This record gives sequence, structure tokens and C-alpha cells, in this order.
Amino acid sequence: MDFSRTIFITGFPGFIAGRLVVALARPDVQFFLLVQPQFVETAARLAEKIAADTAVAAENFALIEGDITKPDLGMSADDLEAVRSETTDVHHLAAIYDLAVEREPAFAINVDGTKNVNELCRSLPSLRRYNYVSTCYVSGKREGRIREDELEHNAGFRNFYEETKYLAEMEVERLKGDLPVTIFRPSVVVGDSETGETVKYDGIYYLIKYLLRAPSILRMVNVGNNEVTLNLVPVDFVVDGITALCYDEAAVGRTIALADPRPLTTAGLFDAIARSLTGKASIWTPPKSLSEWSLYLPITPTLTGLPHAGVPYFFVTQEYDTSAADELLGPHGVRCPGFADYVGRLIDFVRRHPRL
Repeated sequence: MDFSRTIFITGFPGFIAGRLVVALARPDVQFFLLVQPQFVETAARLAEKIAADTAVAAENFALIEGDITKPDLGMSADDLEAVRSETTDVHHLAAIYDLAVEREPAFAINVDGTKNVNELCRSLPSLRRYNYVSTCYVSGKREGRIREDELEHNAGFRNFYEETKYLAEMEVERLKGDLPVTIFRPSVVVGDSETGETVKYDGIYYLIKYLLRAPSILRMVNVGNNEVTLNLVPVDFVVDGITALCYDEAAVGRTIALADPRPLTTAGLFDAIARSLTGKASIWTPPKSLSEWSLYLPITPTLTGLPHAGVPYFFVTQEYDTSAADELLGPHGVRCPGFADYVGRLIDFVRRHPRL
């Protein structure tokens, strides 16, 4: 059949990529899903489920074995020819999302992989949109308010994840004059605001699992602070935002922070979790310096479950401006829910699935 769009997606069968395919699936849309060889069986099962759940023919979902770190993304000659001749839209989500990642794999996947995807996009004669998923943490060690139209800086980075995503976004940014590019910068992505579903426990989940150990006792001392916010967004908001804007011509050439415009402080997040668990907030919030010092003690990861690599993110003095996101998502009726409105669903999911 003739398709109205053919969408090429990297990062499948990842959590966000899988949900994005569901959101974009229609009978007249074809998908080329780039999958690493070791994930082909998992990807095939997910594609079959998506086809059944969306009532879209299984033939609309083509799995293509490949690897973004290789020339031509590791695709066969036949697959490459089909992708080049038919693709109209690209969504590049494949990356290493690991705060403790080593330098070599981070550069290979996040930077070199993105360069390879960029080269593919340059070769697509029918390209209508190149959607790149970055992160708010390209801001590195900058402080204060971070605008969506700001990128280049020399403030440094906390880890290779931040540095390589920054360098990758720089590469995509340079394409804006030549290709129809939209860059999405999610903040910290958590589970679904309606179902609580997630595939990984990190970030705020360390705090949830810590309080679940003995809610009535542990909720008394707030390990957060009232000076620093931690920007959290549910995965459904991220997918809804990308889905709404990937076809919106007003988003071409824009960088969009998929962040909460009203984030809670880390002390506020702690209390939101505590109230959901016990109906009561904390009693005492130690000085920020004391909390930070205690979280870096050698024994703390064992006691709290929070690895040292994650500690800085509870003390990042940054705020993410969402002016472009608010402007563009408003007409689509997409807004970020407040953490307190869905934290109970995240907790319920953790209780039902203590191990992932």
C-alpha cells in the first residue's frame, strides 16, 4: 500500500521508543525500527504486541538489524536502500542513559552514533522531519535558568553522559540550517503518570525505595533541601510532547525542553512521597550542606540505595525554561502534570514490582 509517512526510529525496543511507536501507529504509517542484533527477539515480540493493540497491520512494522556506531548504521545494502528511498521522518532516541558510563562507550554511542544518524538524514531525499531526543542535562555544570535556545557553554560536566549528550546535540544543532530538525530535551524521566509503569529504578526511585523501607520513621528527617529543584517528567508527557510536535511545522528549527514548568524542590519531592505513604510530611530538614555531605559517605549507598553518581542531581542549581514548550504544546492541550498528582501511582508500581 501507499503510506502517508515512513518513520525511521532508533532506540527500539526501548521504553520511550516503544511507547512512541504506539502513539504514532496508524494504518497509513510505515515504521523502520532499527534494532541491535541482541534485541531482535524482544523487538519482534513488542512489534507484534503493538500491531495487535493498535489494530495496525504487522507488516507496517519492519525490524532492521543495525548499530548506530557503525557506518550506514550497520544496515545491509538492501535495508539501507529501502530506508533512503522511503523514509520521511526520523526519530533518533538511541543513546546510553547511564550517569556512570565510561568514556569510550559514551562517545561511541552518543556522539559517533549521532553523527552517523545525521549522515543518514542528510542522504534522505524525502525527509520531512528529523526529531532528536537530547536531555536538559546538556547544560552540564551551568547554574541558574537554562533557556531552550541556549546550548554552547564551557562550564564543564559531571560525567561522560552529560558531556557526550552535549556534544551530540551540538552536532544536530548544526543541521538546523540544512534540514527540518526538532530537538527535544526531556528532564529526568520517570514512570507513567496514569499507570506508574517504568522499566528502571533510578533517580527519584532511590528515594521512593528508601522511604518504603520504614515510611513512618524515615519520613521524619527530610534528606532533601528547600533551595534546589529536581525536574521530573512522566514518560507519557514526554511521548505526548514528541507526538504532538513531530508533525507541527511550528516546531521545525526549535529546541524544546520537555520539563516541568513548576518543579518541586528536593525537600518538596521528599514530602510528596512521604505524604503519599503516610499522610504526613517530614519533621526536620537538615541544612543542605549536611545532607550533601552525608550522601557522599562511603556507607550511604548501602543504607539508602542512592549511588554516589546520582547524588549531584539532588543538588543541581539549575532551572529549565519551558517557554518554547509552553508556546508549542499549549495548542495541542499537552501539559506536564505535577509530581504530587501522580507520585502515588509510581509508588504503587514499585510495590507491585519491587524488582525489575
